[in-house]
Amino acid sequence: MSQAATAATAPQPGGEEEIIEGLIARARVAMEALADADQARVDEAVTALAWAIYEPTRARELAELAVKETGLGNVESKVIKNQRKTFGALRDLMRAKTVGVIAEDKAKGIVKYGKPVGVVAAVSPSTNPSATPVNKAMMAIKGANAVIIAPSPAGHAPTSKTVDYMRAELVKIGLPADLVQVLPAPVNKALTQGLMEACDLVVVTGSQNNVRRAYSSGTPAIGVGAGNVSVIVDSSADLKDAAAKITMSKIFDNSTSCSSENSLIILDDVYDDAIAALMENGGYRTSAEEKSKIQDTLWVDGHLNRHVIAKGADVFAVEAGLGEDAAKAAFFIVEDENPGPDTPFADEKLSLVLTVYRASDFDDAVAQFRKIMDVCGKGHSIGIHTKDMDHANRLAEELEVVRVLVNQAHTFGTGGSFTNGLEFTLSMGCGTWAGNSISENLNYRNFINVTHLVTEIPEDKPSEDELFGGHWSKFGK
Repeated sequence: MSQAATAATAPQPGGEEEIIEGLIARARVAMEALADADQARVDEAVTALAWAIYEPTRARELAELAVKETGLGNVESKVIKNQRKTFGALRDLMRAKTVGVIAEDKAKGIVKYGKPVGVVAAVSPSTNPSATPVNKAMMAIKGANAVIIAPSPAGHAPTSKTVDYMRAELVKIGLPADLVQVLPAPVNKALTQGLMEACDLVVVTGSQNNVRRAYSSGTPAIGVGAGNVSVIVDSSADLKDAAAKITMSKIFDNSTSCSSENSLIILDDVYDDAIAALMENGGYRTSAEEKSKIQDTLWVDGHLNRHVIAKGADVFAVEAGLGEDAAKAAFFIVEDENPGPDTPFADEKLSLVLTVYRASDFDDAVAQFRKIMDVCGKGHSIGIHTKDMDHANRLAEELEVVRVLVNQAHTFGTGGSFTNGLEFTLSMGCGTWAGNSISENLNYRNFINVTHLVTEIPEDKPSEDELFGGHWSKFGK
C-alpha cells in the first residue's frame, strides 16, 4: 500500500486543534479533484470505495479484526454485512444523479443541480467499524464531498485499516487519497468534538450521547435514534416462516444491529404454537429462575454488561450460569408482561435475549407496542408477521415509527433489502419522534446541496372561487 494511502491513518503531530485543521485542509484540497467531475467520474470513485471492502479477502480480514478488537458480534455475520450492505448501497448509488443536472421539471420551469455539502464528519460505532465508514464514505463521495471518519476508540484499528483500503483504491483510479481520512489514535471526545465543529456536515451513527453532541456542535447534523424493534406475531401469521425469519434476524452478528428484534408480541390464540416454532429454530425458553439470572447478568448498575452484549449464546449462558442446554441454544426466550419503564426487558438489549409478551387481542398488541416505545425505540422501526394487511396498515397509520416491516427479518430489511424498496444504509433516521432531522434511511440525498434554476412558466394562478369556494359555501364569507 502506498505512503499516500496510509498517511491519514498514521499518528498526527500537534495538539487536537492542529490535527483537525490539518485534516480539514487536506480534505478541502482533495475535493478540488472532484470539483469539475462528471457523474461517471464520481461513480468511479464510489465503486472504488465499495470494492475496498467488498473484495472477499478484505471483507473477511476486516470482519476478523473487528471482532478481535471490539469483542462484539461474530466474524461470519460481519463478512456478510461488509459485502451485502456495500453491494446494496452501490446498487442504489449507481442509479442516482448527484452532480450537474440531477432533475428537470419542464412544466414548472425548474432545473436542479447537485452540489457538494463540503467536508463530512462521519461518526461511526464500534458495532460496525468497517461497514458503516464505507457506507457513509460512498454516500459522501457520491456528492463530490470529502469525508473524515471519527471511529469509536474500540473500533479504531479496524476502521483505520478500512480507511487505508479505501484510500488505496482512490489512488488506484487517480484520485487523492485524502478524499477519505480518519481521526488518528488515540481518539477521544475532544478530538471528535473538534471535528464536528470544524466540518460542514456531521453524520452520526452510534450512541445517543454522540448524536446529542453532534446536534449541539453548531454544524448541520444528521443523527439516528435508538433501536428497540418490537414485532407482532399475528393470529394469521405463517408461524414457521415467522419463526425462521425472527431467528435468522435475532442471531445475526449476535444481535449487534439496532434493527434486531428485541421483543415479540404474540397473539394469545397462537402463542403456544409460536413459542414452539421459535424453540424448533433454536430458541431456549427460560424458566423464572433463569430469567432472574439473565436480568442480573445483563444489567449491572442499570447499564448493559459489556461482558455479555453481542456475545454468543455459549458465552452468555456461562456468564449467567444457565447450564449446558442454554449454552447450545441460538438465543434465549424470556417471557414477560406489562412492558414499561420499570421492566428492563422492554428496553434494547443488544444481546441474544428476546423478550416475549402475550397479547389478548390485536388492540392489546398495539397498546403494548406503545408501552415498549415509551421505554426506548420510538421513531425507529416495528414489524408484524401477518396475512391481514389491515392490521399492518393500522400500525403504519397509528404508531410513531418510520418503518413498519411486514413478514420480514428485521435485521435484513430495515436498512434496505433486495426484496423491499428501502434504500441500503447502516444509519436509520427516526424522525422528530427520536429527535432526528430525517425520517428515512440515510442516503445520498442527505449529502448534496441542490441549486434550483427557475424560469418563468405560463401563469398558474387559480381564481378566488377555486380556492375559497368550498370554504365559503360551508362557513360563509
